[in-house]
Amino acid sequence: MTWYPWLSAPYRQLVSQYQSGRGHHALLMHAARGMGEEALVYGLSRWLLCQHQDGEKSCGTCRSCQLMIAGNHPDWHVLTPEKGKNSLGIDPVRQLIETLYNYSQQGGAKVVWLPEAELLTEAAANALLKTLEEPPVKTYFLIGCTEPASLLATLRSRCLYWHLATPEENLAAQWLSRQLSADPLAIKTALRLGNGTPLSAQALLQPERWKQRVALCQQLATSCQQRDMLSLLPQLNHDDVGERVQWLCSLLLDAIKWQQNAGQFIINHDQQNLISQIAHLQTNDALQKSVQGWMHCRQQLLTITGVNRELILTEQLLEWEQLLG
Repeated sequence: MTWYPWLSAPYRQLVSQYQSGRGHHALLMHAARGMGEEALVYGLSRWLLCQHQDGEKSCGTCRSCQLMIAGNHPDWHVLTPEKGKNSLGIDPVRQLIETLYNYSQQGGAKVVWLPEAELLTEAAANALLKTLEEPPVKTYFLIGCTEPASLLATLRSRCLYWHLATPEENLAAQWLSRQLSADPLAIKTALRLGNGTPLSAQALLQPERWKQRVALCQQLATSCQQRDMLSLLPQLNHDDVGERVQWLCSLLLDAIKWQQNAGQFIINHDQQNLISQIAHLQTNDALQKSVQGWMHCRQQLLTITGVNRELILTEQLLEWEQLLG
């Protein structure tokens, strides 16, 4: 599994807690998507399961380490939804709990990795509570989440909350510049569009994906110049409409910052001419109404089952055009 430099300090911090006997049996790891926390969890799990730990490192040679490297350690349990389901129900949770109360097959610790706690149904979350409160000996739960507030309060209260912070922008930019060939302004923009998470930025900077964003920006510039916002429809009407509308909203928000002489805080550093163009096209009040309209549009597109995507986008583009005056 690929290791990332921004995980080294958190890894040492977590291992140190377990070494000193202060490590919690249930760790609720709050991380934004694109941080690579799976590698951190894997490394920590290897250390917890290792039979001959070498300080902060797992030995890499014992039976447990070899099983982890092979990906089939019987005491490392990954709890994810069953194939074809988008939620984690009570049955797999009950099966896991039954397994945990048996003896460790390797005679050491048992580790459970639950990558997305938000996917637990209420019944499944409740089924976990007693085990989290009184776990079997040497059993550790590593629970991942992106939105802790969406979890049951009773589940959160049984865990130690731990936040995996995004790396400093300069450090993340340096790492990205070593991974791919991209303009520094593009790297800065991708990081900010990805909320500072390096892996999200790396995915956005892949040539084909970045080309799609640039094409959207170019069409937006033409549409603004001609005051024909409906011509933007082909660029937005795609399966990834949520992300494309998010790109659009970020440009509108940047235009608001531009109007208020706060250009140093913009997200799209590679599109300053376009941002200036939008800022001069609409008043501040009209821009704010446009942002609100697009955010509502995005929510509809992402949450309403069977929504007519083209119709929703067309209505919003026409409303935006009317706001141009």
